[in-house]
Amino acid sequence: MTENNNKKVPDKNTSGKPKFNTNWIFAILAVSIILIEILSSGKSSQKATTNMLKDMIANRDIESMIVVNKEQAEIYLKDTAVESGRYENLPKPGNGVGLRVPKPHFIYNIGDISNFEPFLIETQENAGYEETELIYPEYVTRKNYFVDIIGWLILPVLLIAVWLFMMRRMAGGGAGGPGGIFNVGKSRAQIFDKDTHVKINFNDVAGLEEAKTEVMEIVDFLKNPKKYTQLGGKIPKGAILIGPPGTGKTLLAKAVAGEANVPFFSISGSDFVEMFVGVGASRVRDLFKQAKEKAPSIIFIDEIDAVGRARGRNVNFSSNDERENTLNQLLTE
Repeated sequence: MTENNNKKVPDKNTSGKPKFNTNWIFAILAVSIILIEILSSGKSSQKATTNMLKDMIANRDIESMIVVNKEQAEIYLKDTAVESGRYENLPKPGNGVGLRVPKPHFIYNIGDISNFEPFLIETQENAGYEETELIYPEYVTRKNYFVDIIGWLILPVLLIAVWLFMMRRMAGGGAGGPGGIFNVGKSRAQIFDKDTHVKINFNDVAGLEEAKTEVMEIVDFLKNPKKYTQLGGKIPKGAILIGPPGTGKTLLAKAVAGEANVPFFSISGSDFVEMFVGVGASRVRDLFKQAKEKAPSIIFIDEIDAVGRARGRNVNFSSNDERENTLNQLLTE
């Protein structure tokens, strides 16, 4: 109980600095899009249809009209029209957000600007307007720099967010796991050491007495190297376990890991070979580099025949064959 209570949970963020969360970028993008919609949607002004515009002209309710950027007509009503109660949910007087002009009461979307003014004049004449009473729209070009800036920033920020997301996924598989594109040359070996000790020993291996005897000598050499070095003995560079599938080669190797009490690197031969040229040799170098850093240690390569074919047999691709390069690097190490 005391040992369990004294165990400390490892701190994942050892640097002490808060990690950047890419979710903030997506949140900023969402807020920016909402702001653009709000700032470019007429600021709570109602949309006017063509029939509504004709009724306003017929009732002589329009005080003035401003055509903005040849796209929309801002309609401002007379005070008497506002107080008459004919129109509901009108915006209150005041300055619009981002635009230093009063809010229009209605917004009318213009289809073809060349036909809008003739249509407006004709509608007023049909309603009995005199020449002096005709309402001519004022044409203005208005820019909302705040909306433009947000619009310019959305695409770069979105690209940066996607790039950061892909970098995190490719660099560590998203959750810290190996195999990303930037770790493609790193070894995929599973490491068994003090923290991840294998609980299998030679008592769990039935039969294979001769093989166990030979392998136990290697384990004893690792445990008591002085006993052999004093007699001039040298530790073997390795051992090959040969046999049909299912005869206990992998189990025997795990028993070695459980008995040796030294770092044990386990990897499959197929993990060396990928579609990328040079990956296999790079993973071999990285594997032996890690093993040397934790020497003495044991490297177990399962199904080594995945790369261990005869060299120089593939005439067509012998100059640049990934399996052959991997095998050459294994022999070099």
